[in-house]
Amino acid sequence: MHTKKIIIHKWCGKIATGLLSVSLFFSQGLTAFATNIKEQNIAAHIAMPIQSNEIDNWPTGPTVCAEAAILIEADTGTILYAKNIHQKEYPASITKTLTTLIASETCSWDELVTFSTDAVFDIDRGSNHIAIDVGEKLTMEECLNAILIRSANEVSLAVAEHICGGPWEDFAVIMNERAKELGCLNSNFVNPNGLPNENHYTTAYDMAMIGKAFFANEALCKITQTPMLRIYPSEYQPDEITEVNKMELIPTGKYAYEYLVGCKTGYTNDARSTLISCAEKDGMRLICVVLNDESPYQYEDTIALFDYGFNNFDKVNVSESETKYSIDNTGSFYSDNDIFGSSRPILSLNEDACIILPKTITFADTLSTISYDVEQENQVAMITYSYHDVTLGSVSVDFAVPQTDAFSFDTVPEIAEQEKPEVKEEEEEPSFVFVNVVKVFAIMGGIGALILIVIIVMFLLKNYQFSQRNTRGSWRRERKRHPSSRHLPVFHRNIRVSIGSSYRQHRKYQIKEAKYKRRRRRKRPNRFRDYDF
Repeated sequence: MHTKKIIIHKWCGKIATGLLSVSLFFSQGLTAFATNIKEQNIAAHIAMPIQSNEIDNWPTGPTVCAEAAILIEADTGTILYAKNIHQKEYPASITKTLTTLIASETCSWDELVTFSTDAVFDIDRGSNHIAIDVGEKLTMEECLNAILIRSANEVSLAVAEHICGGPWEDFAVIMNERAKELGCLNSNFVNPNGLPNENHYTTAYDMAMIGKAFFANEALCKITQTPMLRIYPSEYQPDEITEVNKMELIPTGKYAYEYLVGCKTGYTNDARSTLISCAEKDGMRLICVVLNDESPYQYEDTIALFDYGFNNFDKVNVSESETKYSIDNTGSFYSDNDIFGSSRPILSLNEDACIILPKTITFADTLSTISYDVEQENQVAMITYSYHDVTLGSVSVDFAVPQTDAFSFDTVPEIAEQEKPEVKEEEEEPSFVFVNVVKVFAIMGGIGALILIVIIVMFLLKNYQFSQRNTRGSWRRERKRHPSSRHLPVFHRNIRVSIGSSYRQHRKYQIKEAKYKRRRRRKRPNRFRDYDF
């Protein structure tokens, strides 16, 4: 009996050893297979062309292992680095940046989110979660922390149900509408957490557009860098939940990046590693997206792209650099209710607008185009700068004085009452822009024509003398002014020298008048003594 037990134990040991060997063999084989696939993907992705490197005289960007990657400047939207940026890829959990953005825009942080059966069980139990139970509740703030720190999939579903007021599937409509508003071109979202679905896809460019809005939200950015998720027990759920933030770019991570603003990672077997992140240095904020990458290269690629952007591009103020649109004589573009003076400029470049300029070119190398299709009332035109079809940024041409200060003939202020413009020392003059604005020139031309007509009429009234008609009434008035004229002969009374008379005619009149006076003196010497002709 004892011998049989020994034999059984030996056979059990052999079987166990065999099973262990087989499992090790298969695990090693699977690991080797996975490693081989990973290496093949990396090699294939490295061989892919980088579109931004094909631009003449553009800074050469780094080679990355991601199949698609993009680096943009957040304020201007300038694309600094481009690799398959419009190729459709699976986003995985970086989908949650759109979900949390919508939640922050539509909900208050103290709202209570209730977990339904669908929200709890419509996820793969092997995916990220915080083990919340059906019927339990979290505040929206706790939900956003759970989604962005732990990437909790069931919390994403619960938030989606809370926002749309129905099944979480209906939330996809809201996501796609918001994505289009943000500038997405080739995306389609079907769930709020990014779990695998062949109809759930996006592009590097589209995720960068979403990132511009997401990273503009300081509260969401701060959450992504929180090292630990901690949710305390409450009357709505009994557990204390603690989870570690596993994103390696944050200050406590292996690849901590000094200038990081925020980030969100993602991974599925189909999507591979994905990462969207933002960094800021010297006033320039960059957004980076890598899709279909291999771990840990998503972090290394991101850091390489950030360093490339900060080291090879500058943020340049347009009003301080622009010379093509400046004019020396800006008098015709001044106005302060004094049409004959020049107090303040009518048009000027926006002093805060900047463009992103590669260090390999100068401002003079850029191409500028003017558009008069503007949205804001104070704007006249928009100047857009580009280099080899790459948009570098734009600047608006604004009215420098309120439009209500337009000149009116009824309200011309006295010169003595006009306030002299203050002269500030150590202040640079704004750049003035010569723009072919039809409305501005039409108004100025009309005012100028009206002024010219008024001046001509005033000149004519002042200098032109109208000849008087020789009527009986005028004769009587003349006789009253000159009583002695009644003693003159009839021909002399009616003689008047007009403005156009010649010198000879005037001289003949003087001779006749002198002869007549002499004759009268000889006949009646005392008659005209008191009169002076």
